[in-house]
Amino acid sequence: MNVCTGRLLVVEDEPLLRITIRDALQKEGWAVDTAEDGVQGVTLFERHLHEVVLTDLVMPRMDGMEVLRRVKAMHPETTVVIVTAHGTVEKAVEAMREGAADFIAKPFSMAQLLVRLSNICSVRKLREQNVRLQEQLERRFSFSNIIGKSKAMQEVFELIRLVADSDASVLVQGESGTGKELVASAIHYNSPRRAKPYIRVSCASLPESLIESELFGYEKGAFTGASERRIGRFEAAHGGTLFLDEIGELPLSFQVKLLRVLQERQIERLGSHRSIDVDVRIVSASLRPLEEEIAEGRFREDLFFRINTVTIHLPPLRERREDVPLLAQAFLREFAEERGKEVDGFTDDVLEVFEGYDWPGNVRELRNAVERALLFCRGPKVTLGDLPPNFHRLSRKRVAVGVPDRVMTLKEAVQRAEVDAIRAALAATDGGKSRAAELLGVSRKTLWEKMKAYGLEVG
Repeated sequence: MNVCTGRLLVVEDEPLLRITIRDALQKEGWAVDTAEDGVQGVTLFERHLHEVVLTDLVMPRMDGMEVLRRVKAMHPETTVVIVTAHGTVEKAVEAMREGAADFIAKPFSMAQLLVRLSNICSVRKLREQNVRLQEQLERRFSFSNIIGKSKAMQEVFELIRLVADSDASVLVQGESGTGKELVASAIHYNSPRRAKPYIRVSCASLPESLIESELFGYEKGAFTGASERRIGRFEAAHGGTLFLDEIGELPLSFQVKLLRVLQERQIERLGSHRSIDVDVRIVSASLRPLEEEIAEGRFREDLFFRINTVTIHLPPLRERREDVPLLAQAFLREFAEERGKEVDGFTDDVLEVFEGYDWPGNVRELRNAVERALLFCRGPKVTLGDLPPNFHRLSRKRVAVGVPDRVMTLKEAVQRAEVDAIRAALAATDGGKSRAAELLGVSRKTLWEKMKAYGLEVG
């Protein structure tokens, strides 16, 4: 019946009950130690640090309350269950306030005991899984996952460290594919808000008619189709961080409302006149410099000042070429582990090509190129033949590593223009390939083949 086993300590002064419990739990697979009073029980616990302690409440020399306090002081993760007679149930409830997981009233059957322990173990397993998931998230979005030894990236790391512990609003600016969302995630998961929600909103993908309801929520009946109340992203992020990606795409009419919310720290759901307090840290991102958007009249200057207490500029990959081998190796290791392939590096000519390429799609393009290369790789190292076709024309003789003003061939220029046009069409259609193909004047199949050839995402 038990869903988990481990080392358990029974502290019980009634010999017959102590032996009965021990025998029943040993049959279930528990490793059981027994003690006849609290003093002996604490001594045994100091020696073994049991996962579960089952202790009587009323005992000579040291009662169950003191056993609970000492166990929790030594090892807070240990689960303590109190066994009590009916007359001391109130005392058992007090013990739960001090950290006991449950109490069982005497008399009880072994079947009841096993069910209670099974329930306790289920909760314990869920708690441990949640801790592991949180640790995985923190590892994924730690500084170690934002890779770079270049001076520019070291400055980015230092800024993240400085702002993470504060509640300052942060604006992350950089070209598409430079890792703005990764920086935003790192700020959240290294901040005091890490245990609270991290909510991401792609402002560019929200239709203008839905922006307010998505961010602020709505009441039932607020508009046609509003069949039930729905909370918005601000409420969902309460206590945590709200990442407004591509904030420059918000229409001016909504920027006024957003500014008011950020100033007053209150929102109103559509269809309601009740203000709701929200405690949210704002991290924003923009691929276009917002200062230029202000000059063109497309972004409010007062909102700009509200969201950029600190600005983090992410450099394009072509300006930190020394980071390319580090990033490529990290991506290769990640994908090789996922797919169970024994590929441990790149040939020298591949690294030379990588460092000489301008990476218009930045880190995202490099990641896609490495992922595609691994799919085609049949040996211990990635070779030029495993790379997307647009890399094949770059040979060791023709790559001017580290020279940013290298003259492109006409073919390179055409390929670069095609990549830029495809990215622009996909951005304009929110990733819709059929509509993007129409805008580009090609078939969907042709668009797919071009994306695949250039190492763009084709999912």
